[in-house]
Amino acid sequence: MTSAAVATVRVPGTTANLGSGFDTLGLAVAFYNRAKVRRRADRRIEITSPIAEASRAGALAMLEEAAGAFFKKTRRARFGADIHLSGDVPIARGLGSSVTARLGCVAGLNALCGSPLDRQGLLEVVAALEGHPDNAAPAVFGGFTAAGFIGDEVRCLRVPLPGRIRLVTLIPDFEVSTPEARKRVPQTFSKADTIHILNRSSLVTAAFATGRLEALRGCFDDRIHQPYRAPLIPGMDAILAAGVKAGAVGGWLSGSGSTLMCLALDQAEAVAKAMQRKMLNAAVHVLKPDNAGLKVSVTGG
Repeated sequence: MTSAAVATVRVPGTTANLGSGFDTLGLAVAFYNRAKVRRRADRRIEITSPIAEASRAGALAMLEEAAGAFFKKTRRARFGADIHLSGDVPIARGLGSSVTARLGCVAGLNALCGSPLDRQGLLEVVAALEGHPDNAAPAVFGGFTAAGFIGDEVRCLRVPLPGRIRLVTLIPDFEVSTPEARKRVPQTFSKADTIHILNRSSLVTAAFATGRLEALRGCFDDRIHQPYRAPLIPGMDAILAAGVKAGAVGGWLSGSGSTLMCLALDQAEAVAKAMQRKMLNAAVHVLKPDNAGLKVSVTGG
């Protein structure tokens, strides 16, 4: 690739956990960030981004770490890059923004190097950086995913999502810190709560895998993280209950928040209006699922 080549990576936003599938379950939504990656003559990483301007130093450190992980994995000669991040997935809202940045960087560098990593390789790099694969897996592959670390491997099982699904996404006007949200989760759980979350995560996975989406009703109630994080999102339970009453199959806290998500098979607009009535200063989007995952193109090379 010449120095004039630009890799453009489109990465879908993601929602993780889906109730009790903590650090394991996720799905991709048609809501995107983009990374444009161009090789530099030196070894520096430089970033421009309208979506990360307020936290540029943190975003730069994240991308430098991602670039280092890519070059270590591929054993390619290191080079620098100018990276421009843009799009619709907001920072610190539980929609996988860190994955869009890390995957955008790694997939862009990979394309400029002639694609030594396949999608599984990209997943392994990004999941290791994230510490868990729940957002990384659907961002790479699209659809609904169940993923986990099996030894050194990230094992991901993917199910494409029917087009009739609508993901009603309420995004509050405040951030939730992932480290702060993780501090709220207890270190141990009772036997009853453990059985409950195993039951619910299994039922959610089976419902998506078999396409029996009506069987998702009642399966997003959680005892492992949502009750402890609820104080970080005022009105969370009432918002999700309003969505279900208006016709949603169910709803959950997206990742560590602050976004709340309801899955609708019909009446999506009514669900959106019901949720927004409970939090007027939030943005609400009715989104389709994304079954493609990341898309990469190279121009100018």
